[in-house]
Amino acid sequence: MTGENFNAAWFDIAALHRLVEVLIEQGYHVIGPMLRDDAIVLAELESASDLPYGWGVDVAPGRYRVRRRDDGAAFGHSAGPQSWKQFLHPPRQRMWAGTRDGTSGVDIADEPRRYAFLGVRGCDLAAIATLDRVLGHAEYPDDSFVRRRQQIFVVAVNCTEPGGLCFCASMGTGPAVRPGYDLALTERLEDGAPSYLVDIGSREGADVLAQVSHRVASGEEIRRAQADVEAASTRMGRQMPNTDLRNLLIESRESPQWSEVASRCLTCGNCTMVCPTCFCTSTEDVSDLTGDHAERWRHWASCFEFDFTFVHGGGSVRQSGASRYRHWLTHKLGTWHDQFGMSGCVGCGRCIAWCPTGIDITAEMNKMAGTVDSD
Repeated sequence: MTGENFNAAWFDIAALHRLVEVLIEQGYHVIGPMLRDDAIVLAELESASDLPYGWGVDVAPGRYRVRRRDDGAAFGHSAGPQSWKQFLHPPRQRMWAGTRDGTSGVDIADEPRRYAFLGVRGCDLAAIATLDRVLGHAEYPDDSFVRRRQQIFVVAVNCTEPGGLCFCASMGTGPAVRPGYDLALTERLEDGAPSYLVDIGSREGADVLAQVSHRVASGEEIRRAQADVEAASTRMGRQMPNTDLRNLLIESRESPQWSEVASRCLTCGNCTMVCPTCFCTSTEDVSDLTGDHAERWRHWASCFEFDFTFVHGGGSVRQSGASRYRHWLTHKLGTWHDQFGMSGCVGCGRCIAWCPTGIDITAEMNKMAGTVDSD
């Protein structure tokens, strides 16, 4: 939220429907939360009627369940199995195609779709900013990411009900959204019906809001919405230890805890697949049976894969599960700072919920902090 901004707007549920209509009229494919297959997923909305009104989620290590709420909240749920990364950095992308008949090969990068992201939480907005830093502003930017990113309109949502695995407050990424949005909503419920405080983050956001029925928010409405968000920061389901995580991991490099975690870790890579900031990829070349047509594809990869560090003639560098888990966690919370000047974790809790054995990144870090403190 933008602080004591008494020019903030207020609108009701009918205006939320109109907001989606305006975005579609302007040529955007609106992506937002939707109830599907017993999960709240991110999918293209035909209208605001597709939003998961009255649905929440219960999460725990290795567990995710949707549940009915006793109100009509559209955004009364925490992170689901998907992140916005899939629309900016696709899981699988064709990079090149060529033929034997004299065509040397052509770059077939498609024109990116214009997406409007509706319901981006603080943690996920921070994740998009992280991908901007890693893929968009690197020494050698990922052109396909940059093209997609330039087409995005972001409607963020401040969190007022964190989930049981959320720890964005201890990572400094939420529950209030940071700059990077076009519009930001704070959902409030009066007698079970939602209405929204709206903050404007860009000229494009102001232009869209001008086409939606709204009024100027009162000072009291702004203060109540801000209080809801501030209160959410004290109700996080998890938290990281209050210490320098980078130095903690350096000091814990030889900790026996890595082997203990490895005894539970399946090295399945689920944590990297659901993580909104993991960006590693691999490439493969394929051809048809005649050998007349060939393509190059890029797809997501995981540092938990045995072949991820394969070196020709020498095998894989990290052969044990302990070394692979240590690499992932140390990079995410430690050496990411050295590479990119920021943390690679935004506190969304997805890696905890979608770990089949319920390994909890915050629990592991707190154990390490306790071990180091006792030494």
